[in-house]
Amino acid sequence: METALTRLAGIRHPIVQTGMGWVAGPRLVSAAANAGALGILASATMTLDRLRAAIAEVRCRTDAPFGVNLRADAADAGDRVRLIIDGGVRVASFALAPSPGLIAELKEAGVVVIPSVGARRHAEKVAAWGADAVIVQGGEGGGHTGEVATSVLLPQVVDAVRIPVVAAGGFFDGRGLVAALAYGAAGVAMGTRFLLTSDSTVPDAVKARYLAATVRDVTVTRAVDGLPHRMLRTDLVAALERSGRARSLLHAIRRAAGFRRLSGLTWRQMVRDGLALRHGKELSWSQVLLAANTPMLLRSAMVDGRTDLGVMASGQVAGVIDDLPSCAELVGRIMEEAEETRERLRALK
Repeated sequence: METALTRLAGIRHPIVQTGMGWVAGPRLVSAAANAGALGILASATMTLDRLRAAIAEVRCRTDAPFGVNLRADAADAGDRVRLIIDGGVRVASFALAPSPGLIAELKEAGVVVIPSVGARRHAEKVAAWGADAVIVQGGEGGGHTGEVATSVLLPQVVDAVRIPVVAAGGFFDGRGLVAALAYGAAGVAMGTRFLLTSDSTVPDAVKARYLAATVRDVTVTRAVDGLPHRMLRTDLVAALERSGRARSLLHAIRRAAGFRRLSGLTWRQMVRDGLALRHGKELSWSQVLLAANTPMLLRSAMVDGRTDLGVMASGQVAGVIDDLPSCAELVGRIMEEAEETRERLRALK
């Protein structure tokens, strides 16, 4: 199925595996890429050396195009951009709007720039700055999310910009892909659905929690980092919501120290990132400190398998997923179902 996304990224199918921290590593990304989708490596939780090694590993595992996701406001964003360019990466995706300078540097090197946004005005901004495409996530999506449903946000953005739009939030099958195309999107991006594959390195105990979840077991909370965050409802989330601010901040500071050791960042760099986050999201300093919870709480679950000590970011689609196919099986199934859906719609004429 050829769309503006497949032509832009050089992929076979209009499907994107999103850059999930601690989840989208070389194995999952290369499996998604080999299946014909656009696999995106999550770099925000990696040191520069680890990112360099991860890019090299993906290139060893696949000849297909892939991408790297990074934080545009990170103190070392420029260094990461240069690694992307030097590593021959096809696509750079951003969790926050990249600066015009970063976009220009990447495009000059032939890298496709695809930021993720959650509002029409943000899509308009990055399109004006030269982004090649945009991923638009509605409120159904996992992790940090907004309040507007994909079915409302997507047509707004499609009508507002003249670059390819990729729909995210609530997609898991071929019917959803066809629905997104009908809205005018050039493809779909999925996180939770790729997390729940046999190629994902997420521990089995964590995958089991996702598979057991119903749609009512996925909630949005501000208790983790002060921002709306969609995740599985657990005893830990309930405890965080009950905790007082002083206790939450104490834990946040401790986890910030742990993330500093893992990420290789200096305290100065972390403060600089905090300032950027505070300005971009209009956060209080308390919320900035709480934001230090997120990487370590996610790592506890996604790497260590501690469902009792970690949080599990999740889209609402977790409540309707009940299997763990390989990436190849998943992408093949989605494309087959999409064609069947299109044939069924043609028969209605």
